[in-house]
Amino acid sequence: MADRDPDAARIGGPAPGGVGLLIIDMINPMDFSGAEAMLPRIDALVATVLDLRRQADALGVPVVYVNDNYGQWHSERSKIIETCAAPDRPGREMIRRIAPRPDDYFVIKPQVSGFYATNLPVLLPKLGVRRLVLTGIAADICVLFTAADAHMRDYDLWIPPDAVAGEDERRAQWALAIMRQSLAAETRPTRELDLKRWMRRDEPEPGQER
Repeated sequence: MADRDPDAARIGGPAPGGVGLLIIDMINPMDFSGAEAMLPRIDALVATVLDLRRQADALGVPVVYVNDNYGQWHSERSKIIETCAAPDRPGREMIRRIAPRPDDYFVIKPQVSGFYATNLPVLLPKLGVRRLVLTGIAADICVLFTAADAHMRDYDLWIPPDAVAGEDERRAQWALAIMRQSLAAETRPTRELDLKRWMRRDEPEPGQER
């Protein structure tokens, strides 16, 4: 399901540079087993993802939230956000900071990959997206599986290590190594690469032809 508020702008021209920013599973109650190990890294993760979102806004790059349904098969965006941000949920402050805006896309997924049984494979071509920045949680599960499915569909990938997190840092680094070595993903952190530079990576230098 790809949800967008009715008053949001219609899909316009192709995404600048063919780039889309995916924010994976960050509308999250953070009440699962192992979440407590991730919580100390959440503030820095949210700050990094919000900075990428600001860069995307400045460049006109579409922002797509890809999120678990948490077993709520009849729910849509607002209900999932409301449930995950309930006062007793550890993830409520994260959700307050990073909640989707009215003109962000919101794709609800039933399994770990953002591409499995969702409208993402239809939405991205409609937006003119052929290159993806993946952010969110967990690096070694949903981010990894989404990256693998994106790679099989020939998407160019950037997965900044400071824009993803996992329960276990060793497993997160293992997943990043797989994405870099097997999925041809760019994995430089945002302190070394920004969205504008990555978008223009394949453009010729001044005075050079393609």
